[in-house]
Amino acid sequence: MKKVGIIGGSGFIGSHITKCFLENGFEVKVSATDISKQEKYEHLMELNHSDHLYICELNVEVKSQLKEFVKDCDIVIHSGTPFQLDFKDAKIELFDPTIKGTENFLQVINETPTIEKVVLIASVAAWNTNFPLPAGGKTPTDTYSENDTPFISDESHPYAQAKFIANQTVNDYIKTHPNLDFEIVSVSPVMVMGKSLSNREDSTSTGLQFLFKNKIAPNPFIQMFYDTDADFAIVNVKDVAEGVYKAATISGLHGKNYLLSSESYPVSDVSLMLNHQEPTYPAKLIYQNHLAIRDLGASFQSVKKTLNDYST
Repeated sequence: MKKVGIIGGSGFIGSHITKCFLENGFEVKVSATDISKQEKYEHLMELNHSDHLYICELNVEVKSQLKEFVKDCDIVIHSGTPFQLDFKDAKIELFDPTIKGTENFLQVINETPTIEKVVLIASVAAWNTNFPLPAGGKTPTDTYSENDTPFISDESHPYAQAKFIANQTVNDYIKTHPNLDFEIVSVSPVMVMGKSLSNREDSTSTGLQFLFKNKIAPNPFIQMFYDTDADFAIVNVKDVAEGVYKAATISGLHGKNYLLSSESYPVSDVSLMLNHQEPTYPAKLIYQNHLAIRDLGASFQSVKKTLNDYST
């Protein structure tokens, strides 16, 4: 039985990834920042094949703990940088853990001989830090694909900037280490929505669905989405998990970064669909998913189905 280590495996996306690997016959090791807080991961114990699940305490900024976590893994999934909009100190809360954590992770992985594949969950911000707004020079209806030049702005949200820089760190590492004994693959989901596997209330994705469903704006950043009726490219959390699983188990993908996306709708339509009403506008395909479909055999559920999952 092969072993996969999933950093962040009890979060909104991570829980679905954990479920996917358990259902496919893997021994699964999941990280917890504080193992005493069982409410963070107890929902995983209810999954099928949870007798093959292990919870291990891990601070990703501590190299010794990282080494211990990955030492006997065949595959490692890094989804340990949570989607975070609110912060007090961007450097301490966003830039340092995301970027330094990525640097530490890559160094430790390179020193672990058992590892065959690494999958990093990047972000649509790896391609456009202005998401969901257009990148500089693009119109709201222009499309994006893996062939586009990645865009970053120092006016973008610090979370997006941190994810962009972390992705560049991965790209630079691959270029400067041409003879690695393992593959590194990244996936870049757009706005991830759908049904959570837990009752945790600390998921930004689940929180945004609640806000959009009830048309609540707790801060100017969210209010901006309503004011502009911004188009959101959305992907189902189950499809992200399946994409990660396939990226981890299909060989020959080294150095690729796949956009994972379904359709795009304006926020007004997202609100309607979360309330089981029909959208006003037709779906758009702004963020392309052709490469993921071709290489990973990925499939993407409609946004209407995704938002209905959350609301049931």
